[in-house]
Amino acid sequence: MNAQTLSCPMCGASAAPDATSCGFCHARLATMSCPSCYGLLFVGSRHCSHCGARAEAPTRRGGAPRRCPRGCGALQAVDLGGLALDECPGCHGTWLDVIPFEQLCASAEQQAAVLAETLAAVPAAAAERVRYSPCAECGKIMNRVNFARSSGIVLDICKTHGVWLDAHELRRLIEFLRAGGLRQAREREKRALDEELRLLRMRQAMARGEQRHYAANDRDEPAADSTLVSIFSLFTT
Repeated sequence: MNAQTLSCPMCGASAAPDATSCGFCHARLATMSCPSCYGLLFVGSRHCSHCGARAEAPTRRGGAPRRCPRGCGALQAVDLGGLALDECPGCHGTWLDVIPFEQLCASAEQQAAVLAETLAAVPAAAAERVRYSPCAECGKIMNRVNFARSSGIVLDICKTHGVWLDAHELRRLIEFLRAGGLRQAREREKRALDEELRLLRMRQAMARGEQRHYAANDRDEPAADSTLVSIFSLFTT
């Protein structure tokens, strides 16, 4: 094998160290350092190609790797464009904790870095019926949410732990963010809230006007009553 290439952990094909996907099997590729010799190898490799030491995929939280919500198996903890996330080598889905997801949504630089490393062409998955999946962290069933209410990107969300994105959805999400979709959605939401506030104030003003009208009528009634009493007394005296 060429000194400048590494082996894909899924199929064994040669790939450049900076490759983001295998040209043969299309598996996502991300690099890590060998814990023994610090040589470069792909995440998911069983052994280091430099020293032969057993290579362990990086895990966070000091525990076992998370499980794919789609049932594929263990997720791989990787660093993509400086963003810590978990990927599934089987279905190419991605898990992001709450804080990294918020960082991705807020930072244009982070979006550009991740977009540069995301896989442009993942094998298309067959259409599946809608199903609710368990959180990769707590195992509770997640909610399905149309991101920003208008993106058409339906994410699986655990409000406590994070977000699951199926294959292609990470790239679609970033493209939506970079096109200003989230900003536009927030502007629409603000306009809707402003309109609701305007209507509320108008209804309150109308209610106050009716109250003043009724109060004025109440003040006029005693005068009318006294007049009637005076007139009636003319016929009784």
